[in-house]
Amino acid sequence: MATWTSDELNTIGAAEELKIAPVRRDGTPRKPVTIWVVRHGDDLYVRSVNGRGSTWFRGAEARHEGHIQAGGVDKDVSLVETDNVNDEVDAEYRTKYRRYAASIIDHITSPEAQAATLKLVALARRRLAYLQDVTVRTALPVFCSVSTDFVASTTSSSG
Repeated sequence: MATWTSDELNTIGAAEELKIAPVRRDGTPRKPVTIWVVRHGDDLYVRSVNGRGSTWFRGAEARHEGHIQAGGVDKDVSLVETDNVNDEVDAEYRTKYRRYAASIIDHITSPEAQAATLKLVALARRRLAYLQDVTVRTALPVFCSVSTDFVASTTSSSG
């Protein structure tokens, strides 16, 4: 695992919204969803306003990995479920999004939303894209070389 740079923390923490694409069990990304993000100290947190039953949150539970984009930062992350900082994260949401109606803030700080709090942990490199890229590029040449050898051996044995 890597740590966030202070530049990444500042940029993502200041971003109004974040796009998150949880990763499916097969390693492919789901469709990105736009959500709010808050910073508390040197950590970043997101929540599902609709709780643990929302589609994107259920998708995040499959592998606890995803890809985020916010303020020009594009990063693969580990998604860590947490409930030990709910009061602090609530305070960050209330402060950052205070210009919104109290009913909206009450929803993102509700017990249902608190139960769907994820800490974003930076991955050391673009691991998810790298693994997908390697799989696609190595599978085809191996198949072609086997196929070529097979054709060569059947052609020479018949002649």
